[in-house]
Amino acid sequence: METITAYFPALKDVRQAALMLKDVVYKTPLMQSQRYSDAFGCKVFFKREDLQAVRSYKIRGAYHKIASITSSERGRGIICASAGNHAQGVAMSCKLMKIHGTIYMPQMTPVQKIEQVRMFGGAFVEIKLEGDTFDDSFNLAMTECNKLQKTFVHPFDDPKVIEGQGTVGLEILEQTEQALDYVFVPIGGGGLASGLGSVFKQLSPNTKIIGVEPQGAPAMQVSIKNGTNTSLSSIEKFVDGAAVKRVGDFNFSICQELLDDVITVPEGKVCQTLLELYNKDAIIVEPAGALSIAALDLYSEEIKGKNIACVVSGGNNDITRTAEIKERALLYASLKHYFIIKFPQRAGALRQFLAEVLGPNDDITHFEYTKKTNRENGAAVVGLELKDPVDLQPLVERMKQCNYYGDYLNDKPELFQFLV
Repeated sequence: METITAYFPALKDVRQAALMLKDVVYKTPLMQSQRYSDAFGCKVFFKREDLQAVRSYKIRGAYHKIASITSSERGRGIICASAGNHAQGVAMSCKLMKIHGTIYMPQMTPVQKIEQVRMFGGAFVEIKLEGDTFDDSFNLAMTECNKLQKTFVHPFDDPKVIEGQGTVGLEILEQTEQALDYVFVPIGGGGLASGLGSVFKQLSPNTKIIGVEPQGAPAMQVSIKNGTNTSLSSIEKFVDGAAVKRVGDFNFSICQELLDDVITVPEGKVCQTLLELYNKDAIIVEPAGALSIAALDLYSEEIKGKNIACVVSGGNNDITRTAEIKERALLYASLKHYFIIKFPQRAGALRQFLAEVLGPNDDITHFEYTKKTNRENGAAVVGLELKDPVDLQPLVERMKQCNYYGDYLNDKPELFQFLV
């Protein structure tokens, strides 16, 4: 543990990493968002790491780590475990350096992600789909790594990876004409926050670095509060690029010292932001990529009149998740509600519900009903989408007045999990 707590990314090492990466990664733009600048009364800039070749910053740390190993280690090959952006970064690095890599991924990994890894790695990468979870895949990868004496390329808990991710910070400082007051950076395992934070604290110490985690996976926030790296017993996995049970040991020791704050954002707010970026700005991001922008609401007073940068960490969003993303956004905005409705078992009951209970702007989006002839009332699970949150209470009152109200499911997680 001594070597871990003693490690701190040296500026010269991050600069050396930048030289190594200059022909490998894109120098992604730092672009001002006029819409967000106007909304928050400040200058908001997006560091567009979603525009990398592998559509995330992960190529930086992966390539730098693999390039740093010895020729004999390269000959034995490398191993990693990942179901997302790190796997793609490792795959591309292996192909560029002509090194054989084995990438463990959970069996339930979406086909789209598997195909991306195969495309970036080509013949230099072997994909092993083993284990039900990332932890399963990680443990299997480590077992093979130790058995075959291969090099393990960790997604975040490695000095060389941290130095590679730190090049994002160097680029931001080179690209901005005015000193930045705040930088918002997403946190999963903490590699990006560690590297970027170390650069800013050495070159722009007055800039406040704000780490942002999903509300359902606050591993860094909990660890800093406890004063020790803490493993969470369970997490919400929706923001998959930033949902880890335990941050890196290197990363915790660095972030504990360097970050000015660590905040969490509800998953529904992340979904709202993701959809707004797509619909209003034509920017496609993954949930983790929207974290830093979604956090601006929580700092709306502090950032007025300031210069702000948000790291957009990745754009590998699976289109098959669109329906769930929209659902979560509507739920967060109090525009989607689920009820148990008690329909009288008589002709015209549904017609009465539509005419006398639903408001003119209310829309039925979910309906499950099975007629049971031996009962006076038949229960249906009904999902309703509203135009305005203020319409909810009058709707519930009309349900009760007409004797249709059974129960409200949004605040009953034990039942609600089967709907969303």
